[in-house]
Amino acid sequence: MNIDAHQHFWQYSAAAYDWIDASKSALQRDFLPPHLAPLLQQAGFSGSVAVQALQTEAETQFLLNLAAQYDFIKGVVGWTDLQAADAETKLALLAQNPKLKGLRHVVQDEPDDRFLLRPAFLRGMALLQKFNLTYDILIFPKHLPVACAFVALFPDQAFVLNHLAKPDIKNQQLAPWAQQIRELAQYPHVYCKLSGLVTEADWHHWHPNHMQPYLAVVMEAFGPDRLMIGSDWPVCTLAGPYAAVMNLVKEYLAPLSATDQAKILGGNAARFYNLAT
Repeated sequence: MNIDAHQHFWQYSAAAYDWIDASKSALQRDFLPPHLAPLLQQAGFSGSVAVQALQTEAETQFLLNLAAQYDFIKGVVGWTDLQAADAETKLALLAQNPKLKGLRHVVQDEPDDRFLLRPAFLRGMALLQKFNLTYDILIFPKHLPVACAFVALFPDQAFVLNHLAKPDIKNQQLAPWAQQIRELAQYPHVYCKLSGLVTEADWHHWHPNHMQPYLAVVMEAFGPDRLMIGSDWPVCTLAGPYAAVMNLVKEYLAPLSATDQAKILGGNAARFYNLAT
């Protein structure tokens, strides 16, 4: 089973989705399962993982409700306030839903570059393993050293890095990102999503060759057992149609064995998120 390990749904409102500014006006509308289903099918994917885009528990419930209605949504990565005093109670309630597979926080937008190491956040993180929940790391390259210190504190927690930490593909800048990615990959409990590449490139003039140096770094660093493909739909549509975004990665993987391709195109996501396939 091929699985898109990273996509979003929303019912758009300007107030809720204030990060969707004028430069992203194409995203200022609803994106729901009936919009994604045919794109998945045409690209040869039979399932997806819906990831939070708002830091509200209402959105998490919205995604879980969609997952109950549409079988192709194999899992949800939601949000709850891990810094809250009652975080364990919140997690216990959320974890009752088998479609909730993990949590994410939009760390990239936090003014504190060391947010991941805040004592209150660490207290909440320490609870995830009890509920068999994964954690998606959403950061910029500047956060990679902190991310290494963060994952070192939880050697038994499953982590996955989103969007390769958003390297500067547009300007073809590899350093110091590449070395810091290799350092993060030394932790065997950390995975990486091959997602978000086109939106870090020049939206209107990207070429697959622009992505290859970055794909090569993470392929060498994480290997085929800890990588998973993700579209970042609908955000990816700012830079290209769904099929083109997925084919970019699929074509890069073509020289690999059929076994390794199957891992990255779905098997690793199914194992990481404990998805029903």
